[in-house]
Amino acid sequence: MTITQQRRPFQVSKYRSKMAIIADILEVLIDYGSDGALISAISRRANLSHYAVLDECQRLGDAGMVISMKNKKNHIFRINEKGIQFFFELQRFLAIVQTMNLRY
Repeated sequence: MTITQQRRPFQVSKYRSKMAIIADILEVLIDYGSDGALISAISRRANLSHYAVLDECQRLGDAGMVISMKNKKNHIFRINEKGIQFFFELQRFLAIVQTMNLRY
């Protein structure tokens, strides 16, 4: 069972916060593991535009949580240990927020 299947039940909210988007991207990268993921794969699984994924992944890279690799044709992003730790701490925080019925 992937983290996606364990994470959270269906959300009624139409829009996601920045934190929820970051959590979704990190979750996809964790699922892809050490091979990393193409922007298109992240975009599809996180339900975001190509440019939104690129912006957020670059921001996560600047924060030291994601490694960007580029070959001749593809841009690949891979999560590192700092990103994994942040993801699980973020999940704990979001679980607390949900119990308080706050929108994140």
